[in-house]
Amino acid sequence: MLTPVSADAAAALAGGDDDSDVKRAYPGRPYAVPVRALPSGSGPVAETLYRAFEIIVAAVGLILALPIMAVGAALVRCDSPGSPLFLHRRPGRSQRVRGRDLAHRPDLRAPPGGYAPEGLYFVPRYFTMAKLRTMHSDARTRFPELYSYRFAAGEFHKQMPTLRHDPRVTRIGGVLRKLSVDELPNLWSVLIGDMRLVGPRPEAPEVLRYYSFEEMYKFAIKPGITGLAQINGRGLLNWGETLAFDLEYVRTRTVMLDLKILAITLKQVLSRHGAF
Repeated sequence: MLTPVSADAAAALAGGDDDSDVKRAYPGRPYAVPVRALPSGSGPVAETLYRAFEIIVAAVGLILALPIMAVGAALVRCDSPGSPLFLHRRPGRSQRVRGRDLAHRPDLRAPPGGYAPEGLYFVPRYFTMAKLRTMHSDARTRFPELYSYRFAAGEFHKQMPTLRHDPRVTRIGGVLRKLSVDELPNLWSVLIGDMRLVGPRPEAPEVLRYYSFEEMYKFAIKPGITGLAQINGRGLLNWGETLAFDLEYVRTRTVMLDLKILAITLKQVLSRHGAF
């Protein structure tokens, strides 16, 4: 789903002075960060077997979910005009780029001390994520304040990525979200390798400029359909809490942890905890 500015934050930041504060605090570009060795408690054999497991689950899941997605898509079309699918460009797993190739990249912030010419850096790479549409197709025109993505210094981490009573969500969209049916097309991204079953949820690219240097390591691994944040509150967490869980996952990921998260996710989906 798109991760919006809260209505309160949007209203508070509507003035010119606040916009100046934002520009001073955040130049509007995400960091490129030096490549680090990521700890892993699983060996290459376990990872290979787990990837095979992911492919099987994604393929079988897509086949079994096809009737559900077809009905959901039909309901979306009947409920509001527009495509039943929502396609959005999201940051995936970062690519590794030499420092000498980044010196003239105006879209990135260099790490403290600048780039080492022969050093390797994680640089955001994007993919197209598909979901069943849950918002009005003209939501950006109707509610431009919810797409401003402007925060004063220190406010971003306190904001909620998801609004409990989001005016952009359609009647059917609200039902699909509560049942987590809107996420089923994500299985295609898992099948082709853009996502994993478990990992940090894909972020809206508009807010990457608010990520700290360390927080950009969230993108050192592939995003996932579910993760630590989803089983520990989901929509009830603010951005700071969500990022803390995402970074904990990056530091501690193992195949066994992924399987545990998947098992808990099934329980959470049935209880609809934090889904809105």
